Amino acid sequence: IERDKQHHYTHIYTMGGPKFDVATPKGAAAFNGFMGSKSYVEGWTYSPADAEMFAKFASCPDPQKQPHAYRWYIHIAALQGVRGLAIAAPPAAAAAPAAAPAKAAKKDDDDDFDVFGDDDEEEEAPKESRAEMLARLKKEAEERTAKKEAKQRTLVAIEVKPFSTETDLNELWKKITTTVKQEGLKWGEHCHLEEIAFGIKKINMTFTMGAKNSSDDVIEAIEAFEDEVQSVEMLSMNVL
Repeated sequence: IERDKQHHYTHIYTMGGPKFDVATPKGAAAFNGFMGSKSYVEGWTYSPADAEMFAKFASCPDPQKQPHAYRWYIHIAALQGVRGLAIAAPPAAAAAPAAAPAKAAKKDDDDDFDVFGDDDEEEEAPKESRAEMLARLKKEAEERTAKKEAKQRTLVAIEVKPFSTETDLNELWKKITTTVKQEGLKWGEHCHLEEIAFGIKKINMTFTMGAKNSSDDVIEAIEAFEDEVQSVEMLSMNVL
């Protein structure tokens, strides 16, 4: 949070996680080491950075060579609802013996074929391509993040200093809470009058706001009462 000369506050958010080329052995090994003591790519919870990194893997990491990357990959796959992960490719020789019985079974089926009968075999649904799956997972992750942000609430504490000692601070508080209105903004039910010096007092008050609200807009609306308000200071801001 940065503060300018008018006592306003600007919130700066930066994004961007670590870069690893997991398509190469060197990049995959580096990512495995990076995840040695981490559960997520960024922070302490699932984020779009995990979905972006997950999409870069062509297959599940080797649990023997890359145990940390494997642990993270399985966890993220579970969060994204990915099922049927192929951890290791089956040996090619194992599939060969099954080919002969299948061919024999097909021959028996051809012998029993009824040209006038109904085809009871259901057509298999087209399988989702990897590109389509990654696009779907990315969209779902973005939707979950958007829903989480929509429900997010922030508690803000401010202090309001009057121009005169003769100002009725209780009336000023009522005026602020009944006049400054925004969708998603909710004022605290009480305020606290704190003495500054020589009989001068200030109002300590709180409000909660949603992700679409701006504390700067609220402060500017209060400072618009120029005949009664000298200044407005932000004391704290906490995400609930």
